[in-house]
Amino acid sequence: MRGWLRQAAGGLPRQFWFLWTGTLINRLGAFVVIYLAIYLTQSLHFSQSEAGLVLGAYGVGGAVGTMTGGVLADRWGRRPTLLTAQLGAAALMLALGFAEGFWQLIAGALLLGVFTEGIRPAFQAMMIDVVPERDRIRAYSLNYWAINLGFASAAILAGFAAQFDYLLLFVVDAATTLATFGITLIFLAETRPGGTGQPAAGRPARGGPGLGTVFRDRVFVIFLTLNFFVVLLIMQHMSTLPISMSADGLSPATFGWVIAVNGLMIVAGQLFVPKLIDGHDRSRVLALATLIIGVGFGLNAFAGTAALYALSVVIWTLGEMLQSPSNSALIAELSPAALRGRYQGVNSLSWSAGSALAPIVGGFVQQHGGSTVLWLGCAAVGVVVAAGQIASGPARERRAAALRRDATDIIEPTAPPPVAAGHTTVPVP
Repeated sequence: MRGWLRQAAGGLPRQFWFLWTGTLINRLGAFVVIYLAIYLTQSLHFSQSEAGLVLGAYGVGGAVGTMTGGVLADRWGRRPTLLTAQLGAAALMLALGFAEGFWQLIAGALLLGVFTEGIRPAFQAMMIDVVPERDRIRAYSLNYWAINLGFASAAILAGFAAQFDYLLLFVVDAATTLATFGITLIFLAETRPGGTGQPAAGRPARGGPGLGTVFRDRVFVIFLTLNFFVVLLIMQHMSTLPISMSADGLSPATFGWVIAVNGLMIVAGQLFVPKLIDGHDRSRVLALATLIIGVGFGLNAFAGTAALYALSVVIWTLGEMLQSPSNSALIAELSPAALRGRYQGVNSLSWSAGSALAPIVGGFVQQHGGSTVLWLGCAAVGVVVAAGQIASGPARERRAAALRRDATDIIEPTAPPPVAAGHTTVPVP
């Protein structure tokens, strides 16, 4: 066991562990997004479509936040971007908890999405900065493990908190976000590298290194388009799944423990995934993972009891466990060093766009076509995306190989060297 732990977690930089700790604390209190659909429909008595619009506003704000956060992470720095976004997210979380009117909730969700999702590109860029390429699959698996350990706990705790007072969800979420703000302020150093990025090996970016550079990177954009549809599937567990379970007479607490299966499975098995997928073609791994996710959500068409809903969670979680570390490591390889914030911002855009459209599209289909049509449609999307992963895989691998050959690590003196397990962080300039 000691040998396995060293293999899974040994040799990673100290700054990574500060990032990891912040992730765990924040996710332990990530109550609001999990229960927002139930809060809107049961406590505030909005319709399914209205709840979908509020959740969609969060996703739209997230799209703005990820793009802004990506640019700021490259121009302003990872650390100041994180601090600003974390403090703003905590304040807006409390404001949303006291909002009651429909348009107040729309505005609050929109702004909360801007700040909450603005954290993501700076965080991801900092992880790429400090973790060497050879260790990234392990690092992403560990970070994903922390996310889901927190998620599993939050789903259960929030289910009980919601039975007493929904405002507790917002207060606890804001408090844990403030805790991650403290970790960033005290322990994290700036890591932004210098130099000029290139969108592809050997070709300077037309018009300078900006967001247009990322969108002109056809290989990257195709990959993100496929990821968008995966997000569209996965985010149904935050929006239409709790509504389906409520329609079948299942309580919010039941939804809490059913969805907690997702986090518990990842906590129990995620650290074994890097060894499981090592040496396998990444495109085939991603295709298989997407197919499993589609089948898992498709099973909900035949569910009606807590046990069957839990079984569907087991299936799509297996796909998610295979998909996440391979996907994150490949995106890191496709991101030029000086444009990491922008590339991570555009990558997060696929999540934000999926978060925005999933509740809107899912809620519309569920209300007008029924849950059976919705879940069978999810299965069909999984099949199509899996085929797309196979078809586009060779181009991605050629691009990643070319960037590895031609990359030069130009790092400012203030950045910590991405070596040595016990290396300390550098002073903040």
